[in-house]
Amino acid sequence: MKVHVANHPLISHKLTILRDEKTDSPTFRLLVEELVTLLAYEATRDVRTTSISIKTPVTATTGLVLAEPRPVVVPILRAGLGMLEGMTKLLPTAQVGFLGMVRNEETLQASTYANRLPENLSGRQCFVLDPMLATGGTLAMAINYLIERGANEITAICLLAAPEGIKALEDEFKDAGIPITLVTGSLDEKLNEKGYIVPGLGDAGDRLYGVV
Repeated sequence: MKVHVANHPLISHKLTILRDEKTDSPTFRLLVEELVTLLAYEATRDVRTTSISIKTPVTATTGLVLAEPRPVVVPILRAGLGMLEGMTKLLPTAQVGFLGMVRNEETLQASTYANRLPENLSGRQCFVLDPMLATGGTLAMAINYLIERGANEITAICLLAAPEGIKALEDEFKDAGIPITLVTGSLDEKLNEKGYIVPGLGDAGDRLYGVV
């Protein structure tokens, strides 16, 4: 598994404001969108393209367009939904699927409650959106789900990641046989006893949409 920590001053600046407990939900949502667009730029460096012939106002030339089948963007509900707009701004022609997953706060185990994905993902590049890579359980389950449906290249985009979560993914997918990449804005220090990332930014879903 390839891990890319996007080291850029704009990313660090936006993450600092996101971490601040005084940042309100509207500002938080706007910053997540902006941050994901920056991370998506890094995550799509190897997106598949094909050559086409076009004519400019000056002459004929060749250019690149996204190859078929189009990439699939998969936000993990509910917090991943807050990342979708920032991703589709960069990849407006991508298809979008959804996975509803929840982590039990006592056992830290993930379970799936909703699925809106194509039955067959053979030959597709998939981009999974999940704000926090903490224990790795939710993201591992999502990636396995996509592999079972035939995805042959998967990139996960996370705002923050903990070392424990990265190790869990590396152990889970060391023999996956397909390219798996993690792109994150920061590698944080650790998980606390409740499975939250430290220093982290709290519960991303609650900070995006409020406590429900």
